[in-house]
Amino acid sequence: MNFVIELGQYMIEHSGELFSLTIEHIIMVTYGIVLALIIGIPLGIVAAKYEKLKPIIISLTSILQLIPSIAMLAILMLYFGLGLKTMVIGLFLYSLLPIVRNTYVGIKEVDESIIEAGKGSGMTPLQLLTILQFPLSIPFIMAGLRVACVIAVAVACIGPYVGAGGLGKEIISGISLQSDVKIYAGAIPATVLAILADSILGKYEKKEKQRIA
Repeated sequence: MNFVIELGQYMIEHSGELFSLTIEHIIMVTYGIVLALIIGIPLGIVAAKYEKLKPIIISLTSILQLIPSIAMLAILMLYFGLGLKTMVIGLFLYSLLPIVRNTYVGIKEVDESIIEAGKGSGMTPLQLLTILQFPLSIPFIMAGLRVACVIAVAVACIGPYVGAGGLGKEIISGISLQSDVKIYAGAIPATVLAILADSILGKYEKKEKQRIA
């Protein structure tokens, strides 16, 4: 009970700093996720349209996911130096797999009868993709985005190791000072961010499923 009171007092006293770190955390994650969407969705579409490229694209993004986060950031740091850029690139690479894979699955899961109906009405391949396949695959993409966001929020906690900000500053400071209070003060907001991202995106995913049902 004393620990909970101490933690609460610490978080209240340092609320301004924790809020600032939370905003930094959100910004890093947002940049990484947006890049992953910009690159990942087209890659998923290419994998779905050209089956010969699918193993290459999925394998490469899977390998990126398997590299330990500290090792990934250390490698990136050699090329991009310390700071936000390295962390954002790391988050982008870690977020690619769920987005690419779910985009691929979403495109492939569109009912063949719908595709044939579109072809019968004279739609071009591009029209089939933009009018039928992509809109119908959005629930799958949203599911991948949920996973990517949760991963990104967690990985961003080690940002201070490469000179980035975010809630990881508080966590790593707590580890250095052997302070459970500081560790929890950084970990709790990060956990809340992950839960909120999952919950909000889950609601949008559900709405999209209902829309196309």
